[in-house]
Amino acid sequence: MMNWPLYLYGLAAISTLAFAGWLISLVRNNVTHVDSLWSLFLAVAAYAYALNAEAFNSRIYLMLFLVTLWAIRLSAYLTWRNWGPHEDHRYAAIRKNNSPYFWLKSLYIVFGLQAVLAWIISLPLLGAVANAPATLTLLDVLGGLLFTFGFVWQTVADWQLSIFKANPSHRGQVLRSGLWRYSRHPNYFGESCIWWGFYCIALSAGAWWSVVSPVLMTLLLLKVSGLALLEKDIAERRPDYVSYRQNTNAFFPWRPKG
Repeated sequence: MMNWPLYLYGLAAISTLAFAGWLISLVRNNVTHVDSLWSLFLAVAAYAYALNAEAFNSRIYLMLFLVTLWAIRLSAYLTWRNWGPHEDHRYAAIRKNNSPYFWLKSLYIVFGLQAVLAWIISLPLLGAVANAPATLTLLDVLGGLLFTFGFVWQTVADWQLSIFKANPSHRGQVLRSGLWRYSRHPNYFGESCIWWGFYCIALSAGAWWSVVSPVLMTLLLLKVSGLALLEKDIAERRPDYVSYRQNTNAFFPWRPKG
């Protein structure tokens, strides 16, 4: 059953971090660091749920360990990737389309929106805490294995892409080897698996209603902020991407068509 008072603790934690991130954006005149905050939004929500739960048990410890591992890795990677004074082209376009007074509008357009999305996505973390019986089940094991698979898959995909981009001779080219041979977005596929893993853990605690989270996350990755947004203009920057798109699955890994 949904625990609304506990759920509001998560909203308060996420909102506080989002507001702090917005204040930093005013100093930097740059909102790109909201990407680094995304996974931290989920982590602070998880800790807010756990610290206000009636008692700790094995499932809560499992959930906190997994979400902390995921959040620190992803935030550190995105901070390293985006480090610099220049605003990411996605946010630069949003700034241009929402001027003047973007500094104020960014509070709800950028930080507020992502905070609300993170709050919704955090439902399995709430479910694992609010409904958690002490005994772990096979669903918890399945969730842990699915998380581990997605975490490793995403980490390897990010590492392979970083190595590829670090070589100046690859500028304007498309990575077609490693995990990127089987999927155009293996990092997004890994992220989806992670959240289905969290859902299995929540389901073990009876929180079937938290299915909203992995469904929404998968749709966002496929149709909104992930694949669809990235591929909107990528062919203009990398002409070779046209043939890559024709021969390689977008999301689910599979052998190349060509």
